[in-house]
Amino acid sequence: MQKWTRWQAWVALAAGAYAALSPLWTQTSDTATWTMVALGVVTAAIALWSLAMSEDRISEYALILMGVLFIASPWVMGFERLDDMALTAWIVGAITLVAGVLAMPQVEDRMHMHHGPIAH
Repeated sequence: MQKWTRWQAWVALAAGAYAALSPLWTQTSDTATWTMVALGVVTAAIALWSLAMSEDRISEYALILMGVLFIASPWVMGFERLDDMALTAWIVGAITLVAGVLAMPQVEDRMHMHHGPIAH
């Protein structure tokens, strides 16, 4: 697969950017703001890494991890009562998690095409 063409990474990039910017239009606290900005920027950076290094499997695992962190963040960071911000974290987390999971078969297929099947 060519660089910059993986749709799953573009979706994760958009989700990360949305999360990082969401405190601009969502009622929030300082903790929630910094959590969303930090997770959003890291997610966007990982998505860019995934787009630039299309053969790299680790970036897909990293996107899955970021999705899990987004989903857990309202409880861990104590902003689960901020309904709009918590909902944003959960939705962005689900989108990022699913994007990472859906990209995995493509990475596996490309590895087998380039290196042949793995001998058991």
